[in-house]
Amino acid sequence: MNRLKGQIVAIDCNEHMSLVDVAVGGDVYTATLLETPESADYLKVGNRVTLLFKETEVSLAKNLSGLISLRNRFPATVRSIQRGDILSAVMLNYADKTLISVITTRGMDRLQLVVGDAVEALVKANEIALMAGHHDA
Repeated sequence: MNRLKGQIVAIDCNEHMSLVDVAVGGDVYTATLLETPESADYLKVGNRVTLLFKETEVSLAKNLSGLISLRNRFPATVRSIQRGDILSAVMLNYADKTLISVITTRGMDRLQLVVGDAVEALVKANEIALMAGHHDA
């Protein structure tokens, strides 16, 4: 599980769900949650949280341009690759932290990924969970 420590900077909600913006360094991530500040005490601007997202939910792109609907888009560098027959694990350096993306080996080959490549990691807002406080793996 990928983990990043951040701080809540904004919350938009209705009676059933929230769109929560979390600052991680100079980047802002967005999580769509089936919780609200009324149902979850930790959902308050200024609170520290840990973002959690599965390795299989991190897509990768090279030379991406234009607008896309994905809210979480961040630059990273390929640190290492564990190539498999069907799936491959790509270790990324993001803000001096290691994040992992598990993608199909065909997709990795199509991107022609090699160690040192600059990529953009992409995660849909509904694939990010939040946990109150800062927690390491």
